[in-house]
Amino acid sequence: MNAIAIDTLRYVKRLRAAGFTEEQAEVQAEALSEAVRDSLVTKDDLREAVAELRVEIRDQHNNMIRWLVPMLIGQTALLAALVKLL
Repeated sequence: MNAIAIDTLRYVKRLRAAGFTEEQAEVQAEALSEAVRDSLVTKDDLREAVAELRVEIRDQHNNMIRWLVPMLIGQTALLAALVKLL
């Protein structure tokens, strides 16, 4: 549930004072309220995004380890071979 509320009655009154018809003002207020409500990010949305990022970071970390460990072993073996030759 979103924590923001729009005072649609006040908004309708302001639109009416500006020359809108009652129906136009009500439709505008409803549209604004829906647009704000649908575009807000909630704490649950943020928690879900953070959880997804953590999974991605963990996966990338695992991929790095899969590549780095064999490379380090290979580099060590190559260095040992070079030292033995010299």
